[in-house]
Amino acid sequence: MIQSLAVALMVLGFCLGYIGVIYMFCKKYLDITRTNEKIFVVSLFVGKIGFYTLCRYGFISNIIFVVWEHLFFVGLMVAVFREEIEKKLLAASMLIAATTLTENFFIACFSGLMLWFLHMVKRVSNPVLSTWQSDGIVCISWGIVILAVYWLTRCSESVFECKTKKWYMMSALPLFAVTAVVDVANWGASYGILVRSGGNMGLYYDQIFSYAEFCILTVLSAFAAGFYIFGMNKIDLEQKKSDQYHLQIMAYKMLEEQYCQAERLRHDLKNHFIALAGLLEKKEWEKMGCYLKEMENSAGLGISEEMTGNRVVDVLICQKRKLAEQRNIAWECEVQIPKECGIHEFDLCVLFGNILDNAVEACERRKDCRQHPFIVIQSGMVKKCFLLEVRNSAGRIGNCSNYTKGMGEYKGRFRDKGELISHGIGLLNVKDVVRRYNGVMNIEMQEGVFVISILIPLNRAEHDIKQVI
Repeated sequence: MIQSLAVALMVLGFCLGYIGVIYMFCKKYLDITRTNEKIFVVSLFVGKIGFYTLCRYGFISNIIFVVWEHLFFVGLMVAVFREEIEKKLLAASMLIAATTLTENFFIACFSGLMLWFLHMVKRVSNPVLSTWQSDGIVCISWGIVILAVYWLTRCSESVFECKTKKWYMMSALPLFAVTAVVDVANWGASYGILVRSGGNMGLYYDQIFSYAEFCILTVLSAFAAGFYIFGMNKIDLEQKKSDQYHLQIMAYKMLEEQYCQAERLRHDLKNHFIALAGLLEKKEWEKMGCYLKEMENSAGLGISEEMTGNRVVDVLICQKRKLAEQRNIAWECEVQIPKECGIHEFDLCVLFGNILDNAVEACERRKDCRQHPFIVIQSGMVKKCFLLEVRNSAGRIGNCSNYTKGMGEYKGRFRDKGELISHGIGLLNVKDVVRRYNGVMNIEMQEGVFVISILIPLNRAEHDIKQVI
């Protein structure tokens, strides 16, 4: 009686813990109303306890218990959360796969270890686990399942961001398939389909071989599922980086062409002055106006020069300044680029373009309306290095989450109260440029102000950034 009560309390405790981490996962990656939150938690608790009770006391078979539990969980997630159904199916498949694989592996592992202990230490010739031993192993396994789901909650941010419905569905289906394979194997074992020892070695070795089979099966299944999901996510992320990189190449070529047009205009200014003087002398004002307008359009004279020391960067910064002014964002720029900095113009455009785009959008999304949005850009020479620092107002939400310092290793994604933002792709390209030039990048929040600093040695062959710092 006491053992049964202890087991019931442990089951209740681990059930509450499991529901807690499931709720954390779903709340983080799926949208839900407050009313549906309560419905989800209560329904999950009642369903979990109900299915466990029916299975424990033999009212339903193990395979029916597993199938109905999975279907109940998927149906509940589809019903209460407000996202596209493909995304909800992926979330459900990840949680079901993580729970099933982790639970089966550790139950098989601990059961095998317990049998080995009884056989080798207690000298029981054909040991069989008692009910309380099995219940204890199940409870311990549930504790590990809770940790596994918590870990999955922390490392799955990129999986749920900026994906298509097709990607979500194509990722969910293999996870359901892997879970089904493990469930069928578990059902077969419950009917006595075990891996035999190959001879008359007895019940003990048959059980050991069976548990070893489950350990190997679940480990391989977990590796397959993990490599598929996170591998597909990595491929998708690299594809987006590549797409954005090619867009930046096109933008750079446009800037370069605009600069070349301006240079050609400057080269022909003498001839243009002669033509304008002739129109002025003949008082052909309309033709003169059209001529001036054509000169302005052909050379991009509508954009003022920032005089950073690099013509292409001048044009880019002027474009971003105009964008900020249109959005009523205060702009302060003090940029000097050494002529012999050794950084290719295209890479400079990647750095300035991505950082300033993020800064402008962060100012637009800020939640603290008491502070006027601003962007401050500073760059120049510091200890034989090129330093670029950009500060911008970011309100209470900010530009980013979960960055480490130093090389700025990307861990998280941009988020504004559930609205997924794809700025992380741009900063990954920035990080690639910084790494290529042996530099360092630091990102931090300072009282609602987002700060990104980049330091690149001007001559990589002669200077080590660590020594300079």
